Amino acid sequence: MKVAATALVVLASASQAFAHYRFNQLIANGQTYPDGKYIRKWTPYYWNGPIEDVSLPDIRCNANPQTADGTVDVAAGSTVGFRVDQDVIHPGPYTAYLAKAPTDINNWDGNGDWFKIWEQGPTAISSSGISWDMANREWTFKIPASTPSGQYLLRFEHIGLHGASNTNGAQFYMSCAQINVTGGGNGRPGPTIKFPGGYKATDPGVKINIYWPVPTQYIIPGPAVWRG
Repeated sequence: MKVAATALVVLASASQAFAHYRFNQLIANGQTYPDGKYIRKWTPYYWNGPIEDVSLPDIRCNANPQTADGTVDVAAGSTVGFRVDQDVIHPGPYTAYLAKAPTDINNWDGNGDWFKIWEQGPTAISSSGISWDMANREWTFKIPASTPSGQYLLRFEHIGLHGASNTNGAQFYMSCAQINVTGGGNGRPGPTIKFPGGYKATDPGVKINIYWPVPTQYIIPGPAVWRG
């Protein structure tokens, strides 16, 4: 019986690990880059678990991220995105942020002003439940054409809400890529937030029971999208 119980624990742990995922490939310049290219690798990089405490610096670019192996040029107004390494099986929204590095991006940890450039919430809400985009393997969006030129961290995030009825129950999966925006404009991005600080554990989009009673709306955490 002890052997059987131990086997069940191992299987449960393996199943839980398999349920997680990494946004491990950057999409830019009409191509999908190899695993980890231009992305700040967290520690350990192949760990695919979530961040659950929004008050920690880990909420910024994942656990103890390291400088990326380069910075890719991306034209303002062009399409960028991220690809996931396996199916997303948790319900929840997606967001994308930019933060401009005040100096060399390789010497900056992202402790600055972040503005949201894209978000995707529920695909449908009815009395029978909330539907989410869980079929795609990649998500793309545009860098606003009026984004000022310069070096930025591009942060992509998915929030798993299956356990979000409990404090620190929401699961945050995120990646940050190093990009250099070229041909930019004179836009004034905002509103901005900090990571950590921009999300609270009690925000209605962070602590929520999405199953019962079925919410009539879902409020994506963070600021409004800046479209340039």
